[in-house]
Amino acid sequence: MVSAALLTLVAVCCLIAMEALHRAKWPSRGPYTAVITWQALGLAWGVSTIGALLAFGLSSYRLGAAGGLMALATDIVTGELLLAELSQGFEGITHIAAVALAFVLTLVLFCGLVASFVHVIRVRRRHYDLLELVASDHPDVPGARVVDHPAAAAYCLPGVLRSQVVISAGALAVLDNRELAAVLAHERAHLRQRHDLVLLPFSSLKRAFPRVRLVRTYYESVALLIEMCADDQARRRSSSRELAMALLRFGAAGPAPVPAGAMAAVPEAEPGVMRRVNRLLHPGDELPYHTGAFIMGASAFLLATVTCLWHIPL
Repeated sequence: MVSAALLTLVAVCCLIAMEALHRAKWPSRGPYTAVITWQALGLAWGVSTIGALLAFGLSSYRLGAAGGLMALATDIVTGELLLAELSQGFEGITHIAAVALAFVLTLVLFCGLVASFVHVIRVRRRHYDLLELVASDHPDVPGARVVDHPAAAAYCLPGVLRSQVVISAGALAVLDNRELAAVLAHERAHLRQRHDLVLLPFSSLKRAFPRVRLVRTYYESVALLIEMCADDQARRRSSSRELAMALLRFGAAGPAPVPAGAMAAVPEAEPGVMRRVNRLLHPGDELPYHTGAFIMGASAFLLATVTCLWHIPL
């Protein structure tokens, strides 16, 4: 029961830390560090929550979450554990319910991740085929495809074997050459660093729990940080002002629909565009190296702690 209590404490602390991270100001100074921290907190919360349920439900084995799970695998065919737990009355029923809930939560999280991945692959494949019919090359945007559409839009379609940056005719009409170069650099940063895979676990959580507002809020926080990461890469190849002006021009042109599975320079109805513009025009001090190293070390320590707690035989 000690491991169950400690894992529960870690899960609660992860939720508190995620709320604090969502409200903190420093992530915009170090978006890469913040994204990794979000990933560590999300993974630690899921693993510790499942582990706490297993450690409580399998406490009769006195082997902890990991050891109890291995012992359960050997007894599940005979049904001996089920009969023993039922003989304990209400306490035994709560143990069975906890194990069942742990398996359900694992299944929900895993199926949400797989469903999101499969959905994105299918949508992108259809969009690639559509681009072959409606998109064309343009001398002003080498390496990108141009769609004859009046709305101002720029997005990328990541992929393993093929990836594509797409610009609309409306975007070409409102951007000058330097602003266009900044937008292209932003989209290519998404492709180069595979930001779609970074965002996938959070989008799968949103898909698994569509009615939980907190999950949607945290997803939007991570998505904004990923856009900031691409902004930082883009301004290394162009000035911050050019990218900021491009974002403002996209906003002034009105929202443009973004295809599912794509990553856009200005996602549809993104509330953080002005934060990105202010950050580009008035950049603050970057997160100090020692602070980032401490945060990264704390994230690694958290994951190691959760792993160890799974193996506490109490």
